[in-house]
Amino acid sequence: MAFDRTQYPPDWVRVSREIRARSGGRCECRGVCGAHEGRCPARHGEKHPTTGSRVVLTVAHLCRCRDRNHRKCGYPTHLAAMCQRCHLSFDRADHIAKARANRHAARAVSDLFPDAR
Repeated sequence: MAFDRTQYPPDWVRVSREIRARSGGRCECRGVCGAHEGRCPARHGEKHPTTGSRVVLTVAHLCRCRDRNHRKCGYPTHLAAMCQRCHLSFDRADHIAKARANRHAARAVSDLFPDAR
């Protein structure tokens, strides 16, 4: 999935860097992802304690709010640095909905244009 810059504040690179620095290199998830209880022990650059993959911290939006420009907010209190496992688990419902919409759109196109399959 490509990075859609319209979904982020104009200074997202700076905001993201600050959130990851705030985390001290550790996943900030405290169970909101549903994959564990308490704070996730994963640390950036190390092996994930559950999956064994190398941890890369990303920044997750904890809210679904949008600012007046219809962009996702960049408020530090609405963001958390998360490992891949926590971030994907936290966003699972969004990923499922997007996949469903993409499948529906593909079926609609193939109904209109049978040769597009």
